[in-house]
Amino acid sequence: MNNKLRLPLANSTWDDREYDAIYRVIKSDRFTMGPEVKKFEKQFASYIGSEFAIMVNSGSSANLIAISSLIYSTRYNLKKGDEVIVPAVSWATTYYPLYQYGLRLKFVDIDLNTLNFNIEALQEAVSEKTCLIMAVNLLGNPNDFDKINDIIKNKDILLVEDNCESLGATYCDKHAGTVGVLGTFSSFFSHHISTMEGGIVVTDDEELYHILLSLRAHGWTRDLPNKNRILIKSQDPFNESFNFVLPGYNLRPLEISGAIGQEQLNKLDEIVKWRRFNAKKIKELMKDNPNFLLQKEIGNSSWFGFSIILSENNPLSRSEVLYELSESGIECRPIVAGNFTKNKAIKYFDYSIHGELDNANFVHERGFFVGNHHYDLTNEIEFVSNLLNSF
Repeated sequence: MNNKLRLPLANSTWDDREYDAIYRVIKSDRFTMGPEVKKFEKQFASYIGSEFAIMVNSGSSANLIAISSLIYSTRYNLKKGDEVIVPAVSWATTYYPLYQYGLRLKFVDIDLNTLNFNIEALQEAVSEKTCLIMAVNLLGNPNDFDKINDIIKNKDILLVEDNCESLGATYCDKHAGTVGVLGTFSSFFSHHISTMEGGIVVTDDEELYHILLSLRAHGWTRDLPNKNRILIKSQDPFNESFNFVLPGYNLRPLEISGAIGQEQLNKLDEIVKWRRFNAKKIKELMKDNPNFLLQKEIGNSSWFGFSIILSENNPLSRSEVLYELSESGIECRPIVAGNFTKNKAIKYFDYSIHGELDNANFVHERGFFVGNHHYDLTNEIEFVSNLLNSF
């Protein structure tokens, strides 16, 4: 076994600027959430084109309080038993908050080429009970939001985006994650920007923003502005220091994460530029190989990684391909969680499956992905493509 990775799944995007930011926080002697986090939130909202951004300790936590905010909103007021349509392929914490708040999940098949919603299946799945569509922009690739918005037009159906894998992607000149009423992002190590652990929720809805502020920190009122859409705050800071109005959490990020995020966000355009350069290269080298399918781009993907699916006529097994790649130092993973309904955790859910999940099953059994990075991968991509083309 070659233990030296020729193409790892993820690499650090840090340099002296991130370490200087860490040292700045150390010198300040303030490590809990404070001005560095607040500055990053403003910077992120401005970059992404949203009115509000709130940083939390992970992308999973971002999904949690995004759904939670809709439960406690006076405007949207999701409730137990409401139907939420989800794609069958995504990460576990796309689904868990929906389950944890008693929502009924309806799993819909994906498109084999884009890995996002199969639009025809989605349209068929929408019912009078549907209250929310959770659109997942998988591996950097936006959904076809024109078609999704056509489906929900004139219907009382919310759209929320799990954009944890797709920071920097755009659709019709809008950043992915800003099309729905809420969008979530992750800044975990393997993602486009890294703050060690971290996540962000964006919205243009002021009430949701205020609910998110409270939910992030215990459900208290301390972090709310004096004029807010939840309650009338007293002018007594002592009483407001421990005044709890929502059943919240402690999902606060560290100051170090906020400081690092500022430096990372300054690099994001360059990071996405190289990821798109690498995607163009692998598509060119693999375009004449009918044995493998690469992800088809919608809008402008930010190319989290490169999904590779063995085509139906490919005589090889996935295990054979993975063995050769692994022996050559190419790190591989499943395409997110594959068909999530095949995971044992599903037994706890209140859920249904719309139609057949043929494409999700195909991806589950014959798909994998390799890493993409923030620098020129020409040599590595040529090696991978030559190896795949030799099968």
